[in-house]
Amino acid sequence: METAARTYEIRTYGCQMNVHDSERLSGLLESAGYVRAEDAEPDVVVFNTCAVRENADNRLYGNLGHLRPVKDGHPGMQIAVGGCLAQKDRDTIAKRAPWVDVVFGTHNIGSLPALLERARVQSEAQVEIEESLVTFPSTLPTRRESPYAAWVSISVGCNNTCTFCIVPSLRGKEKDRRPGEILAEVEALVAEGVLEVTLLGQNVNAYGSGFGALSAAPDEVRAMTEGGQSAFAGLLRACGGVEGLERVRFTSPHPKDFTDDVIAAMAETPNVTPSLHMPLQSGSDAVLRAMRRSYRQERYLGIIEKVRAAIPDAAITTDIIVGFPGETEADFEETLHVVREARFSSAFTFQYSKRPGTPAATMDGQLPKEVVQERYERLIALQEEISWAENKKQLGRTLEVLVAEGEGRKDEETRRLSGRARDNRLVHFTAPDERVRPGDMVTVEVTYAAPHHLVADKPVLDVRRTRAGDAWETRQGEGQDAGQKGVALGMPSIGRPAQPASPVNGCS
Repeated sequence: METAARTYEIRTYGCQMNVHDSERLSGLLESAGYVRAEDAEPDVVVFNTCAVRENADNRLYGNLGHLRPVKDGHPGMQIAVGGCLAQKDRDTIAKRAPWVDVVFGTHNIGSLPALLERARVQSEAQVEIEESLVTFPSTLPTRRESPYAAWVSISVGCNNTCTFCIVPSLRGKEKDRRPGEILAEVEALVAEGVLEVTLLGQNVNAYGSGFGALSAAPDEVRAMTEGGQSAFAGLLRACGGVEGLERVRFTSPHPKDFTDDVIAAMAETPNVTPSLHMPLQSGSDAVLRAMRRSYRQERYLGIIEKVRAAIPDAAITTDIIVGFPGETEADFEETLHVVREARFSSAFTFQYSKRPGTPAATMDGQLPKEVVQERYERLIALQEEISWAENKKQLGRTLEVLVAEGEGRKDEETRRLSGRARDNRLVHFTAPDERVRPGDMVTVEVTYAAPHHLVADKPVLDVRRTRAGDAWETRQGEGQDAGQKGVALGMPSIGRPAQPASPVNGCS
């Protein structure tokens, strides 16, 4: 008699790196014979955690507490905790939640199936945390969430020492993949139907520094940097040569490493999209200095000016922290000044969160909650006003939209579909008479603008069926439910969070 395959569910919090890691975890589990849980309670629940925000701990332990009685009523159920919080807390998780079966870190995600089996056989918790990367995640099997868009890691870790950030101590020093490996993965994805890739790194535009001195770098890296361009600019241009790849994005860059040759590569490579996420964190030189961010307001605004000169239609987004220790009202006004000057299409906004183990946690000048909240509200109001004004500039424009799966919460009741324009703006459009699949391209005219989305209520001007749409259709035929729950991207909301939603987490 055949035994039913064990089922799994992955709950993901944090940045895009965590989301991509969860695709690797899914691939590992399915390679080991597990199947994704549908309606029934899963046999294995994996938490892939974030440690950037203070509420990450409370959220994890709250969820683990809710799951304990479920596990008690489900013989054989296992719970695993991985990601940045697991790397940070190590044995603490097993002590605070002894019903957890496996704790693993950011450097050894490939160990999960073996740890689950060992915990099952030995009937005791398995805690395995490595201090450095065991296997580059790109070598692990992957169950990608989307057949038409994919994450591609080009590096892991970070060499920066921002005083508010705990990520470098959890992800380690930067390690880069060879360009040939990256391009081979991109080409393989395109062959499978993918139209859009996002290049990922904790500090993506520092790519190349992980190889050390250029003289010691692989030949392919030296070839990519001929003429003095950076390795990252060379990589962007190389992606432009991948036939069938229609959109290339990247996240997240750091202003200190954002050079003119990268701007030129963006402007001159047709499939690199006119969108840029450029973290600001603060507009105050004094606060940037305290944050150990090695750029100042003038440098930052200079980058924005150059990007807009080279790519006039670029949609620029950012990250901003409000209430960093010692931030004065004058410092905060400098942040508002940069927001007004830069005119971001949207911003991921954070209230400063003290993280044990970071230099900022012990700095003088920790601000009262009410002061931080009041500044945060003012920042949100200003950015909402700017986002709406910038989106109104899109009225009457004709946009090509990559149709997405489940982007809009109200699509069902409005009978609209949703997708992303090349500049990554969210567009809701009236469903055409002919069938449109996720992964297909539609051409629409913008008729309405809101702060966080555009609407195209006129009839669709054109539908282009794509290989990506074919890939999506094939996946449905293989039994992948179009509405199947994927990993939950716990990114901070753009603008004012919906109430009474709890705060969410994200790396920046």
